[in-house]
Amino acid sequence: MAHEITFYPKGNADTCLIEPEGGSLLLFDFADKHVEGGLEVDLSAALRGNLYDSGRDGFDVVAFTHLDDDHIHGATDFFHLRHSRSYQGEGRAKIDELWVPAGAITESNLTGERLTIRAEARHRLIEGEGIRVFSRPKALEAWLASRSIRLEDRAHLITDAGNVVPGFDKRIHGVEFFVHSPFALQQDGAGRVDRNRDSLVFQTTFRYGSRYAQLFLSADSTHEALANIVRLSEYHGNGDRLEWDIMKIPHHCSSYSLADEKGVHVTEPEEDVGRLFEEYGQPGGILVSPSKPILSNDDNDQPPHRQAANYYKGVARLSRGEFEVTMEHPKRPKPEPLVIVIDDTGARVRKVASVGTLGITNRPAPRAG
Repeated sequence: MAHEITFYPKGNADTCLIEPEGGSLLLFDFADKHVEGGLEVDLSAALRGNLYDSGRDGFDVVAFTHLDDDHIHGATDFFHLRHSRSYQGEGRAKIDELWVPAGAITESNLTGERLTIRAEARHRLIEGEGIRVFSRPKALEAWLASRSIRLEDRAHLITDAGNVVPGFDKRIHGVEFFVHSPFALQQDGAGRVDRNRDSLVFQTTFRYGSRYAQLFLSADSTHEALANIVRLSEYHGNGDRLEWDIMKIPHHCSSYSLADEKGVHVTEPEEDVGRLFEEYGQPGGILVSPSKPILSNDDNDQPPHRQAANYYKGVARLSRGEFEVTMEHPKRPKPEPLVIVIDDTGARVRKVASVGTLGITNRPAPRAG
């Protein structure tokens, strides 16, 4: 057995499935935007196949890092939602525990799928089960009070940045989640929800035998949010919580997750963000860009940005690691799910050979713990 992490070729959309060796299924974001005959994977079919193979009817955890469309699209057609019979029925995937940032509870003026997911999160928080909310801004306390619920009575369902998520112990379960974002004070100061800045960011640690490997899940973080994560982690003596062997590149390889200025050929990250990638990345690190293919021009201002890709490629070269783009893996004409395996030999990308067999890239073993 081994841990597996799967990134799906979904254009500029995030979906990451984590399968610890113990058998849990943890899904981070869901965006099914495939069209018949297109290159993007049929995500719903792929995940249903995974559930069938596992003999499961749902996931232990489904995390929506924030409520942007490219992180929730199609979710209300795929999942069994407890708050309304309209979203229930045979074939819908169940969610044992829903993970959301506090903004997914408190944000107002929502429509469509955003409104539906907010309704599900609110229902579970009111019921007091099947949910974990990250950070406790004043707006969350006020919302609970408006329902005659004290924050203290739901504290066991809320986890703040700088803590490990309850229920997962790397020594027992082989996996652990350390929360980096969102920050309650940051939300209170802004007075509104900024989905990218206040999205869920985790360092995930996998244990295999006596060794460890880390996955950094960065969601759509801005460079300001990442800089705060680095500074606060270092200030509190949690620099080890910034280390990574696998980096899910933020915001579909956007330059603006590195700095304000895109740059001509390469985006130069602001100093704190640069340390995250250059100093805390481990030898042989794997950088994954959940994005469309990287273009060689600037015809479209939307990510991925070639300047950011050039920076990440440089990070990979310096660490003798890999830079992977989900819609280019293994080839642009036929992208397939990118699977990373973690076992006693380290973290490595499972390569799809042209003859249809599987090959494995070799990497240094993860650090002994």
